[in-house]
Amino acid sequence: MRLPRRVPWANVGELEQVCSWVYDDENDLDSKQLAIHRLSAWKSITSLPHALESTLAILTALQQDNGQQTPHGMALRHMYAAAIIRLVNGLVDPLQSGAYARSISSIAQQLGLPPWLVELRHAATHEDMPSLELLREAARESMSWLLHNYFLPTLNPSTAPPLQSSPLTPVDPILKQYKKIMKILTRDTSLATRHKADVTQALRDLERWLAEAKLAENVDAVAWGAGEPSSDALGDEVEDPRERRALDRLLDDLVAPGGLVPLAKRKRTLLSDSFQPPASGLNIWATLLKHVQALHPTFYDVAASRIVSQLSSPVEGYTPVGGSNAASSYYMGLARWAMWFVQNKSGESGDAAPDLRKEDVVVTLITNLGLSAEDNPGSRRAAQALLQALCEGDSRLEEARALFLRNIEIAPPSGSWQDGDINVMNERLNVLLRDEPSGSGESSPPSTQRQETSEQAGADRTVALPRGWGVVDNNWKPCPIGVFSTSLG
Repeated sequence: MRLPRRVPWANVGELEQVCSWVYDDENDLDSKQLAIHRLSAWKSITSLPHALESTLAILTALQQDNGQQTPHGMALRHMYAAAIIRLVNGLVDPLQSGAYARSISSIAQQLGLPPWLVELRHAATHEDMPSLELLREAARESMSWLLHNYFLPTLNPSTAPPLQSSPLTPVDPILKQYKKIMKILTRDTSLATRHKADVTQALRDLERWLAEAKLAENVDAVAWGAGEPSSDALGDEVEDPRERRALDRLLDDLVAPGGLVPLAKRKRTLLSDSFQPPASGLNIWATLLKHVQALHPTFYDVAASRIVSQLSSPVEGYTPVGGSNAASSYYMGLARWAMWFVQNKSGESGDAAPDLRKEDVVVTLITNLGLSAEDNPGSRRAAQALLQALCEGDSRLEEARALFLRNIEIAPPSGSWQDGDINVMNERLNVLLRDEPSGSGESSPPSTQRQETSEQAGADRTVALPRGWGVVDNNWKPCPIGVFSTSLG
């Protein structure tokens, strides 16, 4: 559960009043002064959201520019420039969440910030100070952007349009480039030094992509800090849903055919002595997977859960060239990668990453196998093989698996009706409709023995009530569940 955020206003009406003071009349300097006083009072009590702090800085510069005692031109230019620099930096810096820095222009584009404000910020920081007229125009543009991207969405969250972000670039080219380099190194390990920079660049590009994917989930909430992960009552950080979704997008390509599991069936040579992915796949993907896990500690959790779900809900539209055998090898390869994720997560420092437990994966597998129909034998066999590998060596898990398999043998799942099913149902219905108890050799107590009626006398077969149950009155008549008995009047 996300904890509430502290805001400086007592109710949203106070924020709406500040907004009206700022934007109702551009020439009303007295109202703008009231807004400055209110924002300054809030700032003395608690820290302001970045949008309000930027509004205060720009408003102060505008008031100084329109006042009777206008400061010297260079001082006024510095005041404007500082306010705009703080606005841009305060929006961009919180979004530098990856291990590698991203360009300010790309983040500003995702935020919908005018690109010329970013260029002006760069010029004011590293080049000649922009002219006063240009800075005034930048201040007006910034105030307009704050109105449409902070004040209106905050005051009317249900009616304000969401902030549009740029489309997310696909991750497939990055993965293909990385895979190409690692194949070269697998064939000739002496080239490791030569291609070390290429591998580092590919991992850096992947991390930048993950940062962009995380930002693309809810760019307007991230801009004002509302989308950051909160902490629970014990101070532990709660999982960030935006990071989970970014990892899911990466796994869309990794789990698909041609990712962790090769497309060619001949490349899916699996070891018989251990439930592990093929050595060729580990040589290619282990470096990338460990790199992502080091920067995103929930990655192995998400990957194992994703594969378990994939085994219970097979890929739609996947028609391998080799037919059902190729599909079976694909799902078996996924199952072995799930085992690798579980084992490597468990092999990390114990207390640092206790989230992914073997018991949880076993419970999920048993649940999915019990609920899913046998319409895809390949994925089901792979899930059962993964279940066996996870339970091996643990007496408690092996006992749970054995109980699950016995239940399957007693009542095998079936996805279609059989010819004799309707006869079985009719027999059960007739048993429910019969009134006479069968002679089981045990006499019922007088208080609970049912009296024969005219309808009961005509029944050719009888059925006994379960032991310990009795009839409330003589007018009760058994009927199927869901059918209203009119005899109770």
